[in-house]
Amino acid sequence: MNPEFGIYQLGEEHDALRETVRALADREIAPHAAAVDEDERYPAEARDAMVRAGFHAVHVPDSYDGEGADSVATCIVIEEVARACASSSLIPAVNKLGTMGLMMAGSDALKKQVLPDVASGKAMASYALSEREAGSDAAAMRTRARLDGDHWVLNGTKCWITNGGESTWYTVMAVTDADRKSSGISAFMVHADDPGFSVGPKERKLGIKGSPTREVYFADCTIPADRIIGDPGTGFKTALATLDHTRPTIGAQAVGIAQGAVDASIAYVKERKQFGTAIGDFQGVQFMLADMAMKVEAARQLVYVSAARAERGEGRLGFISSAAKCYASDVAMEVTTDAVQLFGGAGYTRNFPVERMMRDAKITQIYEGTNQIQRMVMARALLDG
Repeated sequence: MNPEFGIYQLGEEHDALRETVRALADREIAPHAAAVDEDERYPAEARDAMVRAGFHAVHVPDSYDGEGADSVATCIVIEEVARACASSSLIPAVNKLGTMGLMMAGSDALKKQVLPDVASGKAMASYALSEREAGSDAAAMRTRARLDGDHWVLNGTKCWITNGGESTWYTVMAVTDADRKSSGISAFMVHADDPGFSVGPKERKLGIKGSPTREVYFADCTIPADRIIGDPGTGFKTALATLDHTRPTIGAQAVGIAQGAVDASIAYVKERKQFGTAIGDFQGVQFMLADMAMKVEAARQLVYVSAARAERGEGRLGFISSAAKCYASDVAMEVTTDAVQLFGGAGYTRNFPVERMMRDAKITQIYEGTNQIQRMVMARALLDG
C-alpha cells in the first residue's frame, strides 16, 4: 500500500493511552467495583484516581485547560474504565455528554465559565433532556423557560439524570416557545446552586448502581440570561447533535463491559475443571469464547470508526453513531449473558463479577435512546438517501 494513504490502525499515542488507563483501572478502580455495586455508593475512589490522572474529562479542549483528547481517545478511556467498573466509566462519559452541547453551540464566555472547572475536576456535568412523559419523544417535553428581564426562569422536572446530585452543571432542555414545537426548545446551563434547583432521591436500579440516577426539579429556577446555549429555539437541534457525538461513548462503555466479561471468562475456564480437565479444553466452550471475542472486536471497530467520523466533523452522523451504540450494546448484553453461562452456578452469584457485568450491560441498550429508537434513526438515514 502506498504509505501516503496510511494503514488502518490507531496511533501509538492511543495504544499508550490504553495501557495507562488500563493500569490505573486495574490498580485503583477494579478493587472497589464490587463494593460500589453492593453498597450502591458513588465510586469516589475512581473519581479521585481519574481526576489525579486527568482521565475524568479528557474531551475538554486544551484551550479551556483540558486534555484535548480526540473522540477515539475519549472512547478508549471510557472503554478501559468500563472494563473494570461500568459505574465509574460514567464519570468521563457523562462529563462529555453534559458539556458537548456547550462546546458545539455555547458562547466563549459560557465555555470559560464551565469547562475549566470540569477539566480540573472541581465540577462535573450532567445532561437533562428526558422527562417521565417525554422519553424517546423528547420534543413532547413540558419543562418551560421564560425570559424575565436579565434572567431565565425555568419550571419543570427532568428524570433519569445520570450522576444527578453529584454534578455541578446541568445542560437542560426547556420549551421557550410552545407554538413552535421542537423548534421552540432551548438549551441552558444550570448550576446546582441556582435558586429553585433541587434533586430527588436516587432511583433503585438493576445495574450501574454506583452512578446515582435522580430526578432534578426546577421551581422558578432563576439563571442569568447569558446561560442559554446558542440562540433561543436551537436547543433540540443541539440535543440531537450532542447525541450524534456521545452515542459512540455508550458504545465504548458497552465494549468495555463486554471485554471485562470475556477476560473474566477466559481466566475462569482455564481454572475450572470438570471430568478431570479444564473446561476451556472443551470445544463447546471454545466456540462460545471465540464468538464472544469476535463480536466484541467487531463492536470495538464500529465504535472507533463512528468516533473518528465525529472527530472529523463529518455530516450525517446519525446512522453510524446509532449503529455503534446499538450494535455494541446488543453485543454487551449477549456476551455478558454468555459469560454467566460459562461460569455456571458460580456466575449467578455475586462472588464473581460477571453477574454485575450482565446487569450493567442492560442499561446500554436503553439510555441515550433505546435500541429500538437507534434502529429507527438508522432506517430513516437509509431511506433518506
